Amino acid sequence: MNVSRTLWVLRILSALALLAAGGIHLFMVFTGTGGVLGVMFTLNFVAGLVLAIGVVALRGRMLQLATVLGLLFLIATLGALVLALTVGLFGIRTEWDYALVPETVILESIGIVVLAITTVAVLRTPRPGGAGAGSTAT
Repeated sequence: MNVSRTLWVLRILSALALLAAGGIHLFMVFTGTGGVLGVMFTLNFVAGLVLAIGVVALRGRMLQLATVLGLLFLIATLGALVLALTVGLFGIRTEWDYALVPETVILESIGIVVLAITTVAVLRTPRPGGAGAGSTAT
């Protein structure tokens, strides 16, 4: 498998992880999570959707930015869940047996690994016309 194809597979897997993380939050809104938490979950879905589109559709520096932001997004959502499970977050505390908590921890953990690999691959991919373009080896 060539580098370009591998990068596309990583980008698609990253987008799927972002969509799944956002989708879980939207599902929670549709199944009764309301108030401030419902609004935050809706914004979480929108952010996951926008980042997923960015990871697939953008190129160059904007793709680099989208993958870094996607990675930070998943780290933040998993971190917020861990805080809510342990000490509470914004006065909200949840339990391990609450709807989709174990699945979310697994999915977001896998997503963090996939997005970390994708981010490294995107940052290491040489850009056309970048440094060294047109130079000759001596």
